[in-house]
Amino acid sequence: MSRPLSIWVVSDGRIGMENQALGLAEAVQQLTPAGISVRRIRWRPVFDRLPSALKTSWMLDLSSDPTEPAAGEEWPDLWIATGRATLPMSARIRAASRGKTFVVQTQDPRWRNGAYDLIVAPAHDRIEGPNVLSITGSPHRVTAERLAEAAEAFAGALSPLPRPRVAVLVGGRSRAFDLPQAHAAELAEGIAAAVEAAGGSLMLTFSRRTPEAAKAAMIARLQPLPGLIWDGEGPNPYFAFLSFADHVLVTEDSANMAAEAASTGRPVHVLPMVPLKPADKFGRLHADLQQRGAARRFDGSLETWTYEPLAETDLAARAVLERTTQAQSPPPSDPL
Repeated sequence: MSRPLSIWVVSDGRIGMENQALGLAEAVQQLTPAGISVRRIRWRPVFDRLPSALKTSWMLDLSSDPTEPAAGEEWPDLWIATGRATLPMSARIRAASRGKTFVVQTQDPRWRNGAYDLIVAPAHDRIEGPNVLSITGSPHRVTAERLAEAAEAFAGALSPLPRPRVAVLVGGRSRAFDLPQAHAAELAEGIAAAVEAAGGSLMLTFSRRTPEAAKAAMIARLQPLPGLIWDGEGPNPYFAFLSFADHVLVTEDSANMAAEAASTGRPVHVLPMVPLKPADKFGRLHADLQQRGAARRFDGSLETWTYEPLAETDLAARAVLERTTQAQSPPPSDPL
């Protein structure tokens, strides 16, 4: 394009959700000059659970960021959104902008799938359509540059750790999985045994969904090991953990963390959770990662293997840019 691309990244503000859309936007920005504006949508509590078809902009919470151009501002060239909260607005932007804005929705919208120019969906969701691009896992913000920057920032704390360095990424309770205290203690015992047997060190971080009892049980067993357990205070070492890791252990409840870990090229060991209901889509994701050589079920050991790091966010970004450019190119003029 003859000018920088304008991109709006739209989500409900939850980090795991926002990072999908923001990671995709940043990957597009690596391909072409672009400006990124992050917009967060929140609905008033009384309207939040209404079907998407019934929601209108006046129902948005006052803390929401504008989803329409301000005075003197234009509609963006590219709208990248993720999550249920964004669907009512995403479905209307194409018409509201009179076709100027190319609308991308990540994940499976499960509502008006034809209303978006492109859906970037995890292959394990099994969504199909002419406007669907399926990728392994979800878009994310893990890049070689970001890992190197984080490694430099945390070098003093992590470089001295004995190898192999083991990053452990722990999720928590979701609709499909749970992490009760007893199971967390059992996981911690297996992790500790593996790290101790290898003479290595631990880099442990929890998600916001990790139950406090599970967190306490894991910390109690793993605290004596060489390493770093992030307590949620100060700068987040998540990217540094991925950068320094020789192995990555990730609980099976998080498709995001699994895809991010698989982008590093390090062996990814999947930690079992307690199932609450059938979770076929997670099984499909882990089978996909295993077929690509990235992941295996944690068997109590720290076996090493190699594979080509996944670059699904870059793949999606190239497709988004190509389709955006095509949509905004003027049609060829008729010959005289």
